[in-house]
Amino acid sequence: MAKHTICLIEGDGIGHEVIPAARRVLEAMGLDLEFTEAQAGYEHFLETGTSVPDRTLETVMAADATLFGAATSPSHKVPGFFGAIRFMRRKLDLFANVRPARSHPVPGSFEHVDLVLVRENTEGLYVEQERRYGDTAIADAVITRGASQRIGEYALNLARRRRNKLAVVHKANVLPVTQGLFLSTIMEEAKRNYGDVQAYDVIVDACAMHLVRHPQSFDVIVATNLFGDILSDLTAGLTGGLGIAPSGNIGLEHAVFESVHGSAPDIAGQGVSNPTATVLSAAMLLDHLGEAEAARKLETAVDTVLQEGPRTRDLGGSASTAQFTDALIARVK
Repeated sequence: MAKHTICLIEGDGIGHEVIPAARRVLEAMGLDLEFTEAQAGYEHFLETGTSVPDRTLETVMAADATLFGAATSPSHKVPGFFGAIRFMRRKLDLFANVRPARSHPVPGSFEHVDLVLVRENTEGLYVEQERRYGDTAIADAVITRGASQRIGEYALNLARRRRNKLAVVHKANVLPVTQGLFLSTIMEEAKRNYGDVQAYDVIVDACAMHLVRHPQSFDVIVATNLFGDILSDLTAGLTGGLGIAPSGNIGLEHAVFESVHGSAPDIAGQGVSNPTATVLSAAMLLDHLGEAEAARKLETAVDTVLQEGPRTRDLGGSASTAQFTDALIARVK
């Protein structure tokens, strides 16, 4: 059995509850895991003046993978603050944001949905190159062939391991230079090296409609940063909401897995937060480390507890974080 080192970063708010819960579940699985801990987030910024200290980056880089809890995003501009996850994405070149959306036995989840949205994580409008001239504000959108090629290859390889279908989402009909480069780069790569994958293009607004009407028709979706950010929240809404949505930020050398939800300051410290998204992110982490069997076991345990209870109050139940976690541990054992 291989030994894996996992860095745990609680972050902000309910991150201090869901990360310890996920650790308890992972420790119950009988794997050879070593845990390290690091600090990052808005709370750490307020205490020290930095959201991600150098020692945290060193700990993340020394680990085989990292599990991050939750991050607070202030609603106003705070001088000197930079979001912890965005900082690590850039610093560690975590170019692929991976957001699976799979049906769960919870209210509001569509049936038979099983898709993955792959979002280019380093450029597009999110390069944050904005400027203002009086009443006019301008933002640059950066699309490069290299980044498009890299995310395209990642998505095509993922599709090849699944059902061999890849939807390339774009708005090249309006933005033929930037969106056109993203689209043509991936489609050319698919034609050249992935003849077994059915790669097809979908305009982003049509994709949103088809996701709502027929989400079961999608397998893997790849999109630029902004479109992927928006559509991934839509796909989470199809399968139970952001509270149970996992994700991964993956690069060639490092990977940081995180629950999609925020830090939920309104319930932080009450012991009632739902750790499902963090636990499912931990399952993605195990998959990334080559522990596919353990990952499937953990996902099955989550769905069993979501089906049979106890559920946390955000899903209509009354269980505490600890009670829900205890039920998961009983299942994985």
